[in-house]
Amino acid sequence: MKNKVNLWGSHGTTILGIALVLFMLGLLLTIEYHSYRITHDTQERITYKVDLAPDVTDQQALALKAEVMAMPAVKHVDYISKAKAAEIFSEELGEDFIGFAGYNPLYPSLMVNFNVALLPSETDATLDLFCQQMRHYDFVTGVAYQENVVDELREVFYKLSWFLIVFVALLLIITILLISSLIRIAIFSRRDTIATMRLVGATTRFIARPFVLRSLAYGALGGVIASILTFLTLWIFSNQFDAALIATSHLPWYAAIDGVLILVGMLIAWLATTITVRLYIHKH
Repeated sequence: MKNKVNLWGSHGTTILGIALVLFMLGLLLTIEYHSYRITHDTQERITYKVDLAPDVTDQQALALKAEVMAMPAVKHVDYISKAKAAEIFSEELGEDFIGFAGYNPLYPSLMVNFNVALLPSETDATLDLFCQQMRHYDFVTGVAYQENVVDELREVFYKLSWFLIVFVALLLIITILLISSLIRIAIFSRRDTIATMRLVGATTRFIARPFVLRSLAYGALGGVIASILTFLTLWIFSNQFDAALIATSHLPWYAAIDGVLILVGMLIAWLATTITVRLYIHKH
């Protein structure tokens, strides 16, 4: 009875250890996903202003707007005429500045939002190409945007991404070492059985098979538990801080993360078990 209790305690410790490490991995992958999503959405909200000459006609401006909107990388285009620009500026200023100045000094413009590519280098190439295309129009005086904001967003995204990648790599190494230690304990508890199997001529693969199959089951079960814990954490955090993390648009990504956790759990369990069993058998 005592051996059975110890056996189930060993199994439970192994599964719990895998689940907790995969749970941390799941949280990090979720943070990585939301950091990319927020950075991506923020970059797409940045407006690039195409300044037009003061004597440009509405027909020319609307024709250019149609051409810009037809570009694959463009998400949205707004045309701000001189009158509209004056109206917006008057609302922000709180008074009619045209009556005070005697004329409208503002220029018409196109306000362009782009679809941000996955890689910032691709986005940079798209923006450079767009600026070159705008130079071909005589009534376009320039393209302006908040370059410092864009650069800061990319820098923050890169730093956060690399930090999470390094942290995830360290977690994977810790997971492999943890599973190796737990499997080594399981092998040691069955050392007499392994010695008997070797005496009757059993191959290393045959001896390792039950350990590998058990480890795969541990890895899959640990991944499922980690997925449940990750979802519960998101649900609690979303309800407590009204963060809207449990949305329909996020569910496919959460499902993909859950699948990754299960596969990673099975993969590292198989890898750790195979290496540990082979090393143990060759040493003994």
